Amino acid sequence: MDLIDEPDKAGNTPEFTVSELSGAVKRAIEGEFGHVRVKGEVGRVVRARSGHLYFDLKDDRAVLACTTWKGQISGLSVMPEEGMEVVAHGRMTTFANQSKYQMNATEVAVAGVGALMAMLEKRRKALQAEGLFAPERKRALPFLPRVIGVVTSAQGAVIRDILHRLRERFPRRVLVWPVAVQGRDCAPQMARAIRGFNAMTPGGALPRPDLLIVARGGGSIEDLWGFNEEEVVRAAAQSAIPLISAVGHETDTTLIDHAADRRAPTPSAAAEIAVPVRLELIGTVEQLDTRLNRAVTEGLRLRKQRVGDLGRLLPRPETLAEEARQRLDYWSEKLDLALKGRVSAGQLRLSNAAGSLRPGLLQARLDRARERQAGWADRLAPALDRAARRKREALDLRAGQLKPTQIRRVIVKGHEDVQARLERLRMAARTAQDRRTARLEALDSLRRTLGYTETLRRGYAVVRGDGAVVTTAKAAGTATALELEFTDGKLALDKREGPKPKPPRSKAPPPDQGSLF
Repeated sequence: MDLIDEPDKAGNTPEFTVSELSGAVKRAIEGEFGHVRVKGEVGRVVRARSGHLYFDLKDDRAVLACTTWKGQISGLSVMPEEGMEVVAHGRMTTFANQSKYQMNATEVAVAGVGALMAMLEKRRKALQAEGLFAPERKRALPFLPRVIGVVTSAQGAVIRDILHRLRERFPRRVLVWPVAVQGRDCAPQMARAIRGFNAMTPGGALPRPDLLIVARGGGSIEDLWGFNEEEVVRAAAQSAIPLISAVGHETDTTLIDHAADRRAPTPSAAAEIAVPVRLELIGTVEQLDTRLNRAVTEGLRLRKQRVGDLGRLLPRPETLAEEARQRLDYWSEKLDLALKGRVSAGQLRLSNAAGSLRPGLLQARLDRARERQAGWADRLAPALDRAARRKREALDLRAGQLKPTQIRRVIVKGHEDVQARLERLRMAARTAQDRRTARLEALDSLRRTLGYTETLRRGYAVVRGDGAVVTTAKAAGTATALELEFTDGKLALDKREGPKPKPPRSKAPPPDQGSLF
């Protein structure tokens, strides 16, 4: 009975196929819940090859699978990360293949400031561990940049504050790259602008900036979240152009502030950091110029005073020359006496030499020289005969032992020896002659130096009275006629008729004395 009754009871229940039942569940869930907001902690996050995003929302008792399709990802203001507490917006649906329900999340927002700050701190530590915030990566700002690039919104008050501040301090050329400063487009546009300025070619159509300013006004942490994105921080850290971060107010801090080369509390402060005050620079230059002129003037005055003090310690030039002048006078007097002594000694030697050249003595010396020469000639002829005889005997002795070719070789060698000896004899004679000529010229030069003609060239004159040399005033007074000899001629003085110039007398050539030999 029980087995018969069971089919009857089952026949009263509607029968569904699997697809029909899945569709009914899908319609019930989507119709009952529709659009919902769910708060939870992000668990597993997977980005599929197809581009879709899958993640879990969980609490302490349940897990909800969430899906964001590829075309919906760009609309997310916050990309879910594991451990983040978020509020997801979307609609409930089912996935029949795995008999599960899920949520199609079209918007994800962080659940509260505490969660944002925790995520910000986590990201900061990760980027700091990579060395993006290291102090050694930061570059020095240029003192006076020619072109300044500004990355900010073109419609806000920030750009007007920056331009106004630059115009007041030191006008510079400014290039503005307009970007969105909040929302989902903020981070990609900001990173693209920083990289775009760095990619500009120096000297191109648009000048490459020497300094970058990334600026935005104040706002909440959600409004400034784009400046905490990883791609913006990496672009700022990799910028080859020095970068100033001026995001928010003084109390606001974003991750780009750590990666920038310099942080400014406000956009106006960034303009003040970027350029100095032109009037202050002009005043500083004028002050330095005044100090330089004062220093140069004071230095010259002190050196002039020092030179004057040293000059007073030096003796007068007249005092320095007194001793030298006295020595000059002393040696001048000694020079006259020395010259007279040298002239007297030279005259004495000349007289002795002239005495030795008397005709009788000279003839005797010539006779003795001829006798010696004749004796040498008498002795030379027998010696030559004996040498020639011995040479002929030696040749005759060897001729009997030598062949004709060897005899000719010996004759040629003897002839060459004779020629060589003759050449050496000639060279010795020339050398001796040159040596005697040089000695004779040296003696002649000494004679000219000791003669009175050299003294005449130094401004002296020879006074002759009645044909004799006058050395005293008394002798000159008693002479009837005086003659003055200078270096270029003689001047005759007649006491009755006055001075008569006398033309210089050319020296007569010495008489031919003949050869002593």
